[in-house]
Amino acid sequence: MYFFLFHLSLSDTCFCTSIAPRMIVDALLKKTTISFSECMIQVFSFHFFGCLGIFILILMAADRYVAICKPLHYTTIMSRRVCAVLVAVAWVGSCVHSLAQIFLALSLPFCGPNVIDHYFCDLQPLLKLACADTYVINLLLVSNSGAICTVSFVMLICSYVIILYSLRNHSAEGRRKALSTCISHITVVILFFGPCIFIYTTPCNHLPHG
Repeated sequence: MYFFLFHLSLSDTCFCTSIAPRMIVDALLKKTTISFSECMIQVFSFHFFGCLGIFILILMAADRYVAICKPLHYTTIMSRRVCAVLVAVAWVGSCVHSLAQIFLALSLPFCGPNVIDHYFCDLQPLLKLACADTYVINLLLVSNSGAICTVSFVMLICSYVIILYSLRNHSAEGRRKALSTCISHITVVILFFGPCIFIYTTPCNHLPHG
């Protein structure tokens, strides 16, 4: 659990630093201009560390499931090597997701206004600047980021339903200890996935530029 918590804290820290420092500087200096390359870096880092956080939360749910439902086999199933491999897969998967976002952004033709009505670069506000029909890219965005958010959220909720159901056979003390670790995780999941699902499963509503 602490191994996963370390990587979750690392992803959250990097996630914040991908947006907050630039936003603070822009607010203090009243300079809100960002180059295209910097914008792409922001898109990549934002999605990379955000997706990494999602995957780590899934791994933490799996860890809690094994610890509560299969306690006698926990050290065998969740060995250090297994945990390291799972985290490595999470990093690679996050990189693949972020590269897909970058490729979508680079495929957009920009030839008109260059003012983003947002406080950081993301595909949703960038779609509004494209001077072409963005319907297909919009669908790809929803199917990529939206699917990751929605499927991951459903998986996490189902895993905790199974965990809570299995607690009925535990003692009162065992249920209390298990719930103390699960409730905080469930709270983080709801607060994290709620806005993500709302943003990335709702198509960008705007008229395409001609």
